[in-house]
Amino acid sequence: MTEYARSFERLIVILNELREKCPWDQKQTIHSLRQLTIEELYELTDSITDTNWEGIKEELGDLLLHILFYAKIAEEQNQFNIESVIENICNKLVYRHPHIYSNVQVENENDVKKNWEKLKLNEGKKSILSGVPKGLPAMVKALRVQEKAKQVGFEWENINQVKAKLEEEINELEEAIQMQQMNHIEEEFGDVFFSMINYARFLNIDAENALERTNKKIYHSISKDRANTSRTRKKNSK
Repeated sequence: MTEYARSFERLIVILNELREKCPWDQKQTIHSLRQLTIEELYELTDSITDTNWEGIKEELGDLLLHILFYAKIAEEQNQFNIESVIENICNKLVYRHPHIYSNVQVENENDVKKNWEKLKLNEGKKSILSGVPKGLPAMVKALRVQEKAKQVGFEWENINQVKAKLEEEINELEEAIQMQQMNHIEEEFGDVFFSMINYARFLNIDAENALERTNKKIYHSISKDRANTSRTRKKNSK
């Protein structure tokens, strides 16, 4: 047995013991774990944003535990087990990479993505957008919709067209503001956001990361300002 297998088996043994003996673990369901899983995922994204490798390692461990926990609950309900989860993803990867495991020829990354989407439709997906989760944050969902649309030829020809569309949406927002119609303003704001994300995509910028960097910059600026104000107050009070 490899070190990988030993570590994996140890985690499964620990999880089984906790499920059997720990009151909190015994109480958990797939629904009670859902929000905790979302929180763990966001903690992972924080560590990734900060390039915190120790944090990434820790949060990946937490997510792995959650994956095993869901599989354990499913096994108790005679649905599936972790072996079938692993076998399923292995089969999916082989099937969706025929350029590696079969004789399909691809020229570049775009060919791989187009072929991936075709294979997903062959699997029974109703549309090219079926793979976009409804629960995604709006900004991430907008990017995924744009990427999916690109795979079926729904794409701007160049970045100048994208920029022109953004400017058009901003003008429409200004008109809505002048009319003071809140529903229309909200709609146009959405169109501006969508166009901004599309513009970022054409510039090869991750809009989510860009906004998070600004959030952190403002956060640190406010924290620094508050710290300076606090020191000044203490100094003046002496």
